[in-house]
Amino acid sequence: VQLQASGGGLVQPGGSLRLSCAASGLTLDDYTTGWFRQAPGKGREGVSCVDSSDSYKWYTDSAKGRFTISRDNAKNTIYLQMDSLKPDDTAVYYCAAAYGSVAGESANSYRYWGQGTQVTVSS
Repeated sequence: VQLQASGGGLVQPGGSLRLSCAASGLTLDDYTTGWFRQAPGKGREGVSCVDSSDSYKWYTDSAKGRFTISRDNAKNTIYLQMDSLKPDDTAVYYCAAAYGSVAGESANSYRYWGQGTQVTVSS
């Protein structure tokens, strides 16, 4: 099983990025999938998740209205569209997957993790 995260980079405040997480060795529509982030000196924080049925989506308060999680079953890939980015969004972003419908807000629910992609929001 492999989760390959990509799409990070340097962006100015107010800008946008779209993160991708391509999965191999598993079928994402059988899994709850999520995005987490870790800023320097801080713990890992849940950002967003979508359950295996694609019917439930969760966002942390700071992401509501700015970030959108989506899944493309044909490409076996999940995305995190991030708009109106702020310097506080600077972190390494990780994707994760857990079989079935689980409490996707908690990092402890996930078995599989991607390698992380750096997002830096700075002028």
